[in-house]
Amino acid sequence: MKVVAFNGSPRKNGNTYHALKTVCQVLEQNGIETEIVQVGGKLLWGCQGCNGCRENPEHRCILGDDGMNGFFDKMVEADGILIGSPVYYGNVSTETKALIDRCGMLAGANGAALKRKVGAPVIAVRRAGSNFTYAAINYFFGISQMIIPTSRYWNMTLALNEGDYEKDAEGIETFRVLGENMAWLLKKLED
Repeated sequence: MKVVAFNGSPRKNGNTYHALKTVCQVLEQNGIETEIVQVGGKLLWGCQGCNGCRENPEHRCILGDDGMNGFFDKMVEADGILIGSPVYYGNVSTETKALIDRCGMLAGANGAALKRKVGAPVIAVRRAGSNFTYAAINYFFGISQMIIPTSRYWNMTLALNEGDYEKDAEGIETFRVLGENMAWLLKKLED
């Protein structure tokens, strides 16, 4: 089994990364392979709603080689997907928005390609907006017909500056529990 985690923060080793890493470490302790993919900081086009992915025979995004088709391939190959985002003005980062919009269109163009995969959001927030960000990512999982594991609280950490994540004991525990629940669910689905 494998889980792919997408870091939608332009801060490659920031709080979002460390939160994703916590979940991945728990998954790995449960025998599940993980990979963290850096999405934040890349120049990604938002979905144009052109339906090119539905019309071309390969059902690929036609916006160019910005990496999105490769990200989608990783989602299709994985059993589980984590999407991490910082909160920017009450919602996901622009790179995360491009990822969920375009991969959502690709999933639909490819016959509900993400159906019954396991997906969970991972949020880093300074103070407010985490619920909207959490919801935005979960909307993508829901419309893609994915199964969403939960934790003991919403999957978020109160962290702004580098190193703040390590000070958020409740957030760390929330992500550990998320990793345990995600591992349990993946194993149940494999049976």
